[in-house]
Amino acid sequence: MAEIIDGKLLAAELEAELKANVLKMKQKPVLATILVGNDPSSVTYVKMKQNACTRVGIDFIKIELPENTTTEQLLKKIEELNDNKNINGILLQHPVPKHINEGQCFDAIKPIKDVDGCSSTNFGMMCLRNTQYHLAATPFAIVSLLERFNIDVKGKYAVVIGRSQILGKPIAMMLLNMDATVTICHSKTVNLKDIVRTADIVVAAVGNAEFVKREWLKKGVVLIDAGYNKGNVGDIDLENCKDIASAYTPVPGGVGPVTIMKLLQQTYKSALLIQTGKFK
Repeated sequence: MAEIIDGKLLAAELEAELKANVLKMKQKPVLATILVGNDPSSVTYVKMKQNACTRVGIDFIKIELPENTTTEQLLKKIEELNDNKNINGILLQHPVPKHINEGQCFDAIKPIKDVDGCSSTNFGMMCLRNTQYHLAATPFAIVSLLERFNIDVKGKYAVVIGRSQILGKPIAMMLLNMDATVTICHSKTVNLKDIVRTADIVVAAVGNAEFVKREWLKKGVVLIDAGYNKGNVGDIDLENCKDIASAYTPVPGGVGPVTIMKLLQQTYKSALLIQTGKFK
């Protein structure tokens, strides 16, 4: 029977630890979230993050900008938050409207305040095994789940499906740093099914409901589903795949809850570094 990689369990453990640490601080950490437009899923995700902040004692500032906000206007708002000494973390809710240069806006966030780990600077630091700043939150959550449930990736063959800046690429580099052998697949990959079938670990991060099928997998595979789609389903057809897996993350209740805790952990880390004068 496959082991359930229980994200709710780990998130609860991390939340209790973080709440205790925040209580010891003289000044509460402050997380500012920027929401551009009113995409229903993004509104829900921001609310979940706000609720989590309340539970652990982190102050939350929600900045809502209209759908027609320009890249220049968004950059100006980010600059204001960068300059605000009371703000420890800045989160730009993804995705932003298509007319905005998202990468430019991510890169405008100071690395120490980029608690979602989306900037080029933090990505480069992570690739070089430098954890001075912050890691991409969702990949960080995946690595933490693998470690918490004692899933050894050293020498294993991992296939990551998806190459986004905030998920596919960083989780591939993190697994490589953990001594896995990694292949990144994407929409232009030839013979995708055959490649996936060789994997000891599959990370699905494509944003396509139940994309990965049972016949693509070998027995004993570890399934990490980083997707969340309409109908509360992930990117893997888990109902038909989990019986041949050795372990899997459920959807919901897998990667998602831990991602939020990693975001808040890094907000706490940023506040601690700023308050102790180690970073300006």
